Amino acid sequence: MPDPRLMPRDVMEYDVLIVGAGPAGLSCAIRLKQLAKEKNRELSVCVIEKGSEVGAHLMSGAVFEPRALNELFPDWRERGCPLTVPVTEDRFMFLTKTRAWRLPTPPPMHNKGNYIISLGYFAKWLATQAETLGVEIYPGFAAAEILYNEKGSVRGVATSDVGIAKNGEPTARFTRGVELEAKQTVFAEGCRGSLTKVLFERYKLRDGVDPQTYGIGIKEIWEVDPAKHQAGHVVHSIGWPMDSRTYGGSWLYHWENNLVSIGFVVGLDYENPYLSPFEEFQRFKHHPMISSLLRGGKRISYGARALSEGGFQSIPKLLFPGGLLIGDTAGFLNVPKIKGNHLAMKSGMIAAESLFDYFSQNSTAPEVIDYPERLQKSWLWKELRAVRNIRPSFHGGLLMGLIYSAIDNVLLRGNAPWTFRNHADYKQLKSAASSRKIDYPKPDGVFSFDRLSSVFLSNTNHDEDQPPHLKLRNPSVAIDTNLAIYDAPETRYCPAAVYEIVRAADGSNPRLVINAQNCVHCKTCDIKDPTQNIDWVVPEGGGGPNYQGM
Repeated sequence: MPDPRLMPRDVMEYDVLIVGAGPAGLSCAIRLKQLAKEKNRELSVCVIEKGSEVGAHLMSGAVFEPRALNELFPDWRERGCPLTVPVTEDRFMFLTKTRAWRLPTPPPMHNKGNYIISLGYFAKWLATQAETLGVEIYPGFAAAEILYNEKGSVRGVATSDVGIAKNGEPTARFTRGVELEAKQTVFAEGCRGSLTKVLFERYKLRDGVDPQTYGIGIKEIWEVDPAKHQAGHVVHSIGWPMDSRTYGGSWLYHWENNLVSIGFVVGLDYENPYLSPFEEFQRFKHHPMISSLLRGGKRISYGARALSEGGFQSIPKLLFPGGLLIGDTAGFLNVPKIKGNHLAMKSGMIAAESLFDYFSQNSTAPEVIDYPERLQKSWLWKELRAVRNIRPSFHGGLLMGLIYSAIDNVLLRGNAPWTFRNHADYKQLKSAASSRKIDYPKPDGVFSFDRLSSVFLSNTNHDEDQPPHLKLRNPSVAIDTNLAIYDAPETRYCPAAVYEIVRAADGSNPRLVINAQNCVHCKTCDIKDPTQNIDWVVPEGGGGPNYQGM
């Protein structure tokens, strides 16, 4: 019997293929179909999504700025868009271990006119609008391989084979992947896309720009005592439990139905290998300001996700032969605003307009050359350029960042004649020998919890009999370098207990165990590993978290 892995794959052909059903990808698809309808032109558009359903892998705070949505659907209210909780109050706090001091809210963090939302629910609504316009959307399709034509241009992607056992052999449920071909392929994978990494290397898209920098956001949704709930109330904090050298802060958003979104972001440029973003978040919830709100409540959801923080100076080249980049894949996030969804949508819409003109002109050029030009003339570009120095100013510590941010916002108004540089996060870790160990308290099961019970709330599921999607480029490095020099930081920066050092009974023979079934697809390991030895690739389609309301 022939090896089923060598069988030809089915082929599906489209004008435009979009990888990722987040706000960027869906907005791109919608705008393409809107233009096709306006101009009475046929244009086939397909969106594939690795999550089990649209929204399953989406997680954001989220306070949403509707600027791009107003442009995409001026009548979004009449269409039943799930933006139902307008922001009523902003607070910005500085925390010590036991006190909370209110500070003036920085101008970028004013949220008048914005809404507290679930990004997952919003994406599901966008998907419904897209399908009504004729967009084909396929959740559970994990793009695992980029396809190229004989000239070296991207011609589409192939989805992963399903039913491969850990030993690499096909099982009884084996199904061959599908080739999805397109005249132009749009990558909207979100932060640290697994295929986008390949594009960066093949087409040198990061040459001449700063390294991308990242944060990890860890989020829970709590149902709180109705007497304590204030729909539309927004609180951000800096300070404790972060030290003055480490970038980080919290959010607290009072959503609907007595639900509160609470989370913590830690910049992945932190230096101490003993720091655990997950444990910092658990510790944060014991602050009197937070614990008084959560007392008597119930934790109902958990998730984690990396976010791009590099901003303007880290935007890569956005074009390559056969396609382009949009959304957080390209790093479109406004860190001082703590918002990126409106920028993701706008980039997708601008890409759609460029693509539509490309097809209308019957162009055979490999690149949609006016896409970057249109971006640079848009409010997206202006917004990102104006705040380009805020996040890197915190490389000098909290006080330096606050002072510079005040000067930049009030006096310079984003027009400084200089641009601060970004540096790769993975290069920032110090050795364990030169670092202070952090003694994190044990979870009390009331405000703080362990990782495994948290992962359970994320509804994460992977078929355990599949090749691990977390790969070590050199297995010996995990012990010879990461453990020997940094005391295995992967066991702390992962928020899902994926990485574990196991030893013999006498403490000898340490080895790294990878519990890939726990992975919530945050990508932190791929980013922060000090030797860049961990490579995150997609598992079978539909695997991973299944977030509800995140």
